[in-house]
Amino acid sequence: MIALITSLLNALKSLRSDVLMVQPFRAVMTNGHSAFFILAAVTYVISLFFWPTPAVPLVSAVLLPAAIVAGLPPLAGAMAIAIAGQGMALSSDYVIGVAPGISAKAAGAAISAAAVADRALSLSLITGGIALLLAYFSIRKLIQPGSEALLERWQRQSVNGELERLEAVGTFDKAEMARGTSTSYEEPLTIDAEIRHERPHVATRHEAWSKLFAILAPLGFAAVIAVMVLPKLGVDIGSAELKGGAAAALVGGMGAALMILATLAAEGARRSLDVCADHITDGFVFAFKAMGSVLPIAGFFFLGAGGDLAAGVLNVPVGDAPPLLFNLIQSAEPWIPHSHILVAFGVLLVGMITGVDGSGFAGLPLTGSLAGALGPTVGLDVTTLCAVGQMGAVWTGGGTLIAWSSLIAVAGFARVSVLDTVRALLLPVLAGLAVSTICAVLFWS
Repeated sequence: MIALITSLLNALKSLRSDVLMVQPFRAVMTNGHSAFFILAAVTYVISLFFWPTPAVPLVSAVLLPAAIVAGLPPLAGAMAIAIAGQGMALSSDYVIGVAPGISAKAAGAAISAAAVADRALSLSLITGGIALLLAYFSIRKLIQPGSEALLERWQRQSVNGELERLEAVGTFDKAEMARGTSTSYEEPLTIDAEIRHERPHVATRHEAWSKLFAILAPLGFAAVIAVMVLPKLGVDIGSAELKGGAAAALVGGMGAALMILATLAAEGARRSLDVCADHITDGFVFAFKAMGSVLPIAGFFFLGAGGDLAAGVLNVPVGDAPPLLFNLIQSAEPWIPHSHILVAFGVLLVGMITGVDGSGFAGLPLTGSLAGALGPTVGLDVTTLCAVGQMGAVWTGGGTLIAWSSLIAVAGFARVSVLDTVRALLLPVLAGLAVSTICAVLFWS
């Protein structure tokens, strides 16, 4: 899924349609206050479909300069991007569905990834809404009247130099991943001129295709979201509710179809198939960089959770693999407090501890397994516990609270200190996580 969606983004880059998709929002950034929330909203939507790391250079290159001209401090822009992208969008991962799939699989066969995704979406919106409001009130006095001088002062700093400086404190190639996705956004403000500087007989064609796919890509994914969500709201659209692999197949199929069409428009029939293969290859490279650390850790915890996967690894008959982690929780049952609030915050804390590695997704097998073991023991909904643990792991390690996570990329492109960004995000994010955990227990226990 990550590979297909990344390949689509690469195809849209070749037409510059990705820039055109977000460029209209620059016109409505009339002051720093509106710029903060517009920046967050656009980052959230783009990150839902393309993941936050590829979205950071796009938003930073197209919208962040306009926000700074409107009077928004660069640190405030970094906070808005991190909360909306690395926090809200990545913690739910509602469209691509990698995180809910890992959590649900670790929790047990009876848990639906679609149910975890729905619960995580609700909790991510609660957490993000509170974090955004607190972040805004903490920086609103720093917002200045709009001026071109603010942008000139910000542009005198070197984004590459900032990334190289911050890269020394990071792991998991996060800064390098962001740099690799940023090559098409060096001068995004001149997109129309760049299109017209091509050969005269192809300039008009490329400009038309660029505008077409800037409209077609959002509409395509909007249709996918409608097909996924409307049946859950009781609206009859002539098809059953899509869950798990079926929903993922629809998202991936839309991404692949749009990628092929965009590549055909950009490269022509003669070269399009070769270029499609290159886009897919680049997508898989990015996907393994993003998820490589998760694979061995997930395997370890799947082994402890028992089931078919553990049976294959241990070379025992299916059903005979010992659920070691579940047995461990059951043996400690007399010492586990049967308080829903304490258990929920315990799983949240475990998720946050696993997020310290700077990955975000690496701890999901553990939080999912703990949710599957602890939920029945204390009488708390397992799906809710899965979503709570997912919030703790991804908000912490995904890029809001850890300086060596993908927050490096956000701070680098905003040209601010990553440690200052962590300090500014700490209280808003922790408050949002605490409130969302309490809401999870009150609403879905």
